[in-house]
Amino acid sequence: MKQRWAEITGTFFYVGYMKPAPGTWGSLAALPLGWLIYQIGGIWLFLLAIPATYVKGYIATKIMTEGHDNHDPSEIVIDEVVGQWIALAPVLIGATMSGVSALALWPGWIAAFLFFRLYDIMKPGPVGWADRKDNATGVMLDDVIAGMFAALCVVGLAGVWHGIAM
Repeated sequence: MKQRWAEITGTFFYVGYMKPAPGTWGSLAALPLGWLIYQIGGIWLFLLAIPATYVKGYIATKIMTEGHDNHDPSEIVIDEVVGQWIALAPVLIGATMSGVSALALWPGWIAAFLFFRLYDIMKPGPVGWADRKDNATGVMLDDVIAGMFAALCVVGLAGVWHGIAM
């Protein structure tokens, strides 16, 4: 039972088995769920969902990789969900602060997705450092860092865009 829960959680309801590029599928699947959480409980529920999902993802990853040589199998995509939500957070915070629909900021959604995938795939600096840890912390942490870098890029782009548009 514990193994089944871990598989459902770690693969994000089996999205991690989609080919090719399961990480990209996991990031893409994170978007509608993030929007739903935001719609149900606003920005605070969305922001609370990030560390809650991190903890669940860490536990699921630990269970799924226990006793295996591969500590970061491609089907585990819950880490992409967490990273993608971190990248998306500035968009949803901006929507909340502006009092507009989160979907009205659709360019931010695209930027968050693309920047997160870029950092997750390229693994520059600290993203790569975290990825090289052969444990559940490394699996989760590299995507957290990639999400933070992506979020900074989203904020920067929004600043440039809104500075130019005004």
